Amino acid sequence: MSDDFDLVAELREDQGKGASRRLRHEGKVPAIIYGAGRPPRALQFDQNKVLLQLENESFYSSVLNIKVGDKSQAAILKDLQRHPAKPIIMHMDFQRIVDDVEIRMNIPLHFIGEDVAPGVKQGGGSVSRLMNDVEVECLPKYLPEYLEVDISGLGLDEMLHLSDIKLPEGVEIPELAQGEHHDQAIVSIHVIKAAPVEEDDAAEGAVAEGDVPTAADADDEPKDD
Repeated sequence: MSDDFDLVAELREDQGKGASRRLRHEGKVPAIIYGAGRPPRALQFDQNKVLLQLENESFYSSVLNIKVGDKSQAAILKDLQRHPAKPIIMHMDFQRIVDDVEIRMNIPLHFIGEDVAPGVKQGGGSVSRLMNDVEVECLPKYLPEYLEVDISGLGLDEMLHLSDIKLPEGVEIPELAQGEHHDQAIVSIHVIKAAPVEEDDAAEGAVAEGDVPTAADADDEPKDD
């Protein structure tokens, strides 16, 4: 299971675009928490503290402790909206969790063994990561921080699929339950060939002979009397 993170929040009563805009001007992040059979509640967080937490990759796939006053609620991050141009978090969505109810969450993939993979070392190929994360389903206590994918034995023109991921105890990939055609490729090794540049026909792009008058041509032109 991944490490826990603590986030201190305050309840907010004002809602709507105008209220959220004012909060962001005050250095706050508007948010909402829902789930576990309870009504959703509007929250606000300190912008700088949130940005600091987000620098840790584990934050996105961990159980978070949302603290409001003397109460604490376990939750996971379900959605995060960033400003398109500024380092500002626009809004966050959290889902409450309970110990005996399974959750679904995207977990990052960590690829290891790239430097010793036969397809790279002997075959001269390049590793193509086709997926960076995968959705898993498990009880909160089994939630992994990341999933490790060993490609040290991968040869040239070979690939690994979702079913090749070694899952820890209590963790499943829901996509695989939908059938073999959902067993997507996650990484491959191929020789990347540069596309040949076709030479333009000799006539293309070149000035046809006779199109530009030469000095000799000028002498042959009729002159006014």
